[in-house]
Amino acid sequence: MTDPIPVLTIDGPSGSGKGTISRLVARRLGWHYLDSGALYRAVGIAASWADIDLSDASALVRCTFDTEIGFRDEAGDEPRVLVNGVDATDELRTETAGAAASAIAAIPEVRSALKDRQRAFRQPPGLVADGRDMGTVIFPDAQYKVFLTASAEERAERRYKQLKDKGVSVTLAGLLREILARDARDASRAVAPLRPADDAVHIDTTGLGIGPVVERVLALLPERRG
Repeated sequence: MTDPIPVLTIDGPSGSGKGTISRLVARRLGWHYLDSGALYRAVGIAASWADIDLSDASALVRCTFDTEIGFRDEAGDEPRVLVNGVDATDELRTETAGAAASAIAAIPEVRSALKDRQRAFRQPPGLVADGRDMGTVIFPDAQYKVFLTASAEERAERRYKQLKDKGVSVTLAGLLREILARDARDASRAVAPLRPADDAVHIDTTGLGIGPVVERVLALLPERRG
């Protein structure tokens, strides 16, 4: 019997830094990387392109099965996301796409439809998976689990800086309201609510730079690489 392909799950709320940390850790380890949130956002974008109402659960389930989602690696940057062959990376990172993803993620049949796609990312030599239910639902047998947190205020400030750097007009107060609303939505949904796995290591990133958090995560693995 061979050992299972190792998986490191990094879960947490929006703005906790899990995407950036996960990409850097995966790069250091030489492992594959799964941005599970991108899959939900991609379905949301495909639904908007098809003028599907986000309250129409059956249409969204069909859209989930019909949507082709691909990732194209970019040297030193986050992967580009292709939705039905179209590069939708920039649209994927908007607050509108995030809100749609949160609504879609509450539909059990959509989550079920995406489960196998996410698990297919588990390839040698290993996988770093970031999301909200990676350690609890998708990879409950993962050898290494992390749950990142940060204060809502700091998460809003991080998002504000990201969007302002991209020339997007937003307000800090508005982003804080959206983050608090999404936290409540994700934590209270009936299926796969946002919560840490019982065996996850908690890391509060409030006031911490990216480098120290990456090192903390890597320190959890018995054999660090890179």
